[in-house]
Amino acid sequence: MTPPGRSAEEALAADFDDHRGLLFSVAYRMLGSVEDAEDTVQDAWLRWSAEDRDDVRDRRAYLVRVTTRLALNRLRGARARRESYVGPWLPEPLLDTLPSTDPAADPEARGTSAESISMAMLLVLETLTPAERAVFVLREVFGYPHAEIAAALERSEASVRQLAHRARSHVQARRPEVGLGGAGGPGDRAGVDAEQLARITGKFVEACYEGDVEGLKAMLAEDVRLITDGGGKVRAARRPVLGARKAASFLVSVWAMYADDPGRTREAATINGAPGVVFRRDGLLDATLTLDIDGDGRVRQVFLVRNPDKLARWDGESREGGEAGDAGDGRRGRIQHG
Repeated sequence: MTPPGRSAEEALAADFDDHRGLLFSVAYRMLGSVEDAEDTVQDAWLRWSAEDRDDVRDRRAYLVRVTTRLALNRLRGARARRESYVGPWLPEPLLDTLPSTDPAADPEARGTSAESISMAMLLVLETLTPAERAVFVLREVFGYPHAEIAAALERSEASVRQLAHRARSHVQARRPEVGLGGAGGPGDRAGVDAEQLARITGKFVEACYEGDVEGLKAMLAEDVRLITDGGGKVRAARRPVLGARKAASFLVSVWAMYADDPGRTREAATINGAPGVVFRRDGLLDATLTLDIDGDGRVRQVFLVRNPDKLARWDGESREGGEAGDAGDGRRGRIQHG
């Protein structure tokens, strides 16, 4: 029944928006792209608004199923495109400045831990097959039962259990310090909390600006990996920089190029659920920095995203002069109804 004072179309849109936070959460973890996740949710809305919904008993389960299938199709296409990507690929950063796309915006969503959307975890998920990734996200992050996942993927429950086991083993081999419980998503990294990470990140950036190579080396794990994503559109390392000495020297040399530029500023931010830093040039977002810290407080991975296509949505004004968060069709993180 349509609520009083609302048209059927308005009621339908409001019903969908009740589930939007969860649907975005699923899509972003599967795709590693805010834009692709928003497009997937938009496609789910189009399906939902055109379907005969009389036989849908559990709308939430139905919408998650549709979103998962759409994300799987989009992921397969995205992986083919990434084969020709210039330089290392990093997930599109998720800043906390757009509440409507916050993965934790849905109070019933279970995947609220910072680790489940960390750059490091999303990169590990990139190494799974699309089906394994879907099962891992639905099972380990959101706690869905195997039977429900089987229905979403149109596979047998036995097949889903096998995929879940493979995905879980794969992730644990690469992130052994992260607890996988299946009831609330991957837990926080052992021995590292947000306050400690923020403190280390601030000290790390100060050492870069001060040109303190030795100080940086002392903060880095010996096998540290520095990844910069410029997408071939701005200056960035075309390959990961490996090892403490090379990474420290690279960082200091890069910072030295911009140290005297009065148009460059930096500020602390929450990026992919964890403390990070955003850098601006003449007011426009130029880069995001996040760190992956081991249990001893040493930096083992550095993630610098500079590809302007992954940053423009977070500017106060986009590079084309549009509004913040504009995904190219005026959505600004909202579903377009009608």
